[in-house]
Amino acid sequence: MLSVTLRTLRTRWTAFTGSFVALCLGVALLTMMGLALASTITAPERGPERFAAAPVVVKGLDTLRVPTPLGARASPLAHPRPVPDTTVALLRRLGPVVEDRSFPVRAEGGPADLVGHPWSTAAYAPYDLATGRAPRTVDEAVVTGDWAHPGQRIRTGHGTVRVVGTLTPRGFENAVFFTDARAARLGSSTAQLVVHADPASVRKAVGDSARVLTGDARRLADADPGRDREALTAMNALLGTAGGVTAFVSIFVVASTFAFAVAQRRKEFALLRTAGAAPAQIRRSVLAEALAVGVLASATGCALGARGAPLLAARLVDEGLAPAWFTVGEHTWPYHAAFWTGLLVALSGASAASWRAGRTAPTEALREAVMDSGPLTRGRLLCGAALLLTAAVLTALSLVGDPSDLLHRKTYISRPMLLITATALLAPLVLRPLTRLLTCLPSAVGLLVRENTATGVRRTAALAAPVLVTVALAGSLLGATATLRQAKATETRDRTTAAFIVTPAAGAGFDADTLRRLRAVPGARVSPTSSTAVHVLEDGVALIRSEARAATPGALAATTRLPLVAGGPGDLDDDSIIVNEEWRRHRVGDRVEVWLGDGTPRTLRVAAVMPTGTGGNGVYVTPRNAPGARVDRVDVAVEDGTAPASVAPALREALGAGGGRVLAREAWLRATHPDTNRTTRLGLLLVLGIALLYTGISVVNTTVMAASDRVRDLAVLRLAGATRWQLLRLTGAEALTAVTAGALLGVLVTCVNLAGLWSALALLSVRPTLTLPWEALGTTAGVCALLAVATATVPAALALRRRPAILAGVRE
Repeated sequence: MLSVTLRTLRTRWTAFTGSFVALCLGVALLTMMGLALASTITAPERGPERFAAAPVVVKGLDTLRVPTPLGARASPLAHPRPVPDTTVALLRRLGPVVEDRSFPVRAEGGPADLVGHPWSTAAYAPYDLATGRAPRTVDEAVVTGDWAHPGQRIRTGHGTVRVVGTLTPRGFENAVFFTDARAARLGSSTAQLVVHADPASVRKAVGDSARVLTGDARRLADADPGRDREALTAMNALLGTAGGVTAFVSIFVVASTFAFAVAQRRKEFALLRTAGAAPAQIRRSVLAEALAVGVLASATGCALGARGAPLLAARLVDEGLAPAWFTVGEHTWPYHAAFWTGLLVALSGASAASWRAGRTAPTEALREAVMDSGPLTRGRLLCGAALLLTAAVLTALSLVGDPSDLLHRKTYISRPMLLITATALLAPLVLRPLTRLLTCLPSAVGLLVRENTATGVRRTAALAAPVLVTVALAGSLLGATATLRQAKATETRDRTTAAFIVTPAAGAGFDADTLRRLRAVPGARVSPTSSTAVHVLEDGVALIRSEARAATPGALAATTRLPLVAGGPGDLDDDSIIVNEEWRRHRVGDRVEVWLGDGTPRTLRVAAVMPTGTGGNGVYVTPRNAPGARVDRVDVAVEDGTAPASVAPALREALGAGGGRVLAREAWLRATHPDTNRTTRLGLLLVLGIALLYTGISVVNTTVMAASDRVRDLAVLRLAGATRWQLLRLTGAEALTAVTAGALLGVLVTCVNLAGLWSALALLSVRPTLTLPWEALGTTAGVCALLAVATATVPAALALRRRPAILAGVRE
């Protein structure tokens, strides 16, 4: 059997090319992603940046820690506590203390992410003066980079300053340094400070009132110290999802290719059976072919993946998905994982085909007509039915138990795979009537296409299946994200009743003077709100953080329509809280123990309850229960009898130059329309790109494999009087019919998947709108159709160049 296997691989190399390319590409991608994932696991922690030269940094408490029977639970505070004044006084006795106050800055012609610092902290990065000198008066400043030069006067949200020097940029921030006195007035209370003293003495003086940071721990005093870890986590999710889709699609393509190849070789297997080969020998022959292809493809894929991994890492860095220092390290386990996965995929994809090959009867060698009888095997039918039932049961359980689970990214990315696989397995049941419906036009070409696709349903299924998978993936994934975005936009539109929304400058908040001027605008009813958070301990072990808004009840009711299922916004006071149905205790009147945004424990009464919605229905508290929160949004309702056109200019005047923006309701809704997270969007595009690439491989391979079987049929039609153009139209129409059938089934699967999401949104009290990504569906189907028609007609055109009598005499 080994010699038969080798000769088969040599003579039928076209039948195995698609499987080889698919496996090789899959193993290469798995190797690249495995090496990248392994490098994230062993990636070092980023070192300190702003305080790399500081001896000791004391930082205010920024983490809530709650003891539980299973150990302490921690969660970041929305409003970190400043270093207490008494602690600062004790530290000054130990040595020099430099207080750090950071605050956002808006400057004409400057970067959007400018941040202000006191000049005395510049030495701890350390920054070096490139030009000019240090600031000495309150109207002087020093900037990083070359966007301003000494002597230039720039307007900022904190007044006009004169640049007296520039610093060599360090790469981690765009900063403006003021004098210490000016920074103390512009910044908030002391969040952190540098102490020139013995660390042990500092820890003794600080006690439990703050955190003492030394060594690499000083990085925790930098802005967003966890950004690298968050980026690596997001990258892991992206690469893991892409790797899963790669394995899923590759095994699908390999299984489809081997199934079609076995169907083509029925006479060959029948002759071997006639010559005395046992069914087990036939099965071993097919598996040996898969093993040979799998070993060669996996080894080649590992080699390609080793070369591609550094390019992938560089691309991830360029796209901002990985930290700038990220590189691929030396690891061996990704090669083993990718190689053996590729081999397993090859054997798994060929196993079903090998059993069908082993059941080939010797009498098949006597058949002249090639017609598929019973293209759906019992095993395929059972697997498809089981997957279809599993998909239905899982969706039903989610809708009954926790509809919000269907809104999670990991669910709407992974769950559709079940229905897609089930539909692809069961597709032969509906392909014959579907293709007959698509070719019902009364014409000779239509009749031939109808009969050819009906008799060669295996060939049609092999061509339609990858199109189905790709169209269904594109529709389900992009449709889910579009539907969720539309649902969130609908929630925001229904909730916002204010005529105007006032937002501060980037990263800033409104001060008391600005709020007083806004409230003084004639005909305007102002509702200032703040971003905050509350924490609750559920079941005594799980510390749950909920995003919240702090608002004054009366003003809130005038500018916002909260989607309440119980209670009312007017019931909110300093002793109560508005929660949503996700909370374990969410009955009006219940008292819940919470920790506020700065870690203060409180026991509050549930005043009202909101539905879960898409996840944006957070918590509402009063400003008294949001200590440290700065007003970051002001909703403005126009009183009866007041013209909105007269209110908007007055609001802008109250803000002053650079104090923020005033947007009408519709303009604000357009500006804040929810968009897909960039990492999620790139991940979806990567997944769909992989699926489309595999589909192209499968379509090309299937049509090329089928071309050799169609040569005699085309010759007979040519002898019967058909022209070359008619035959080319016939082959193109057959390929186009199969692609259209697969695309229609893909759209059907998309609609079913999105129907589950639509039902979940309806159960969560959201007015959902089913959104189908027609552009992506059309583009995917069009690319598949173009590939199929081209790869079907080109071999046919080459074959028809020979004389029909010679082609008709060809024997398989």
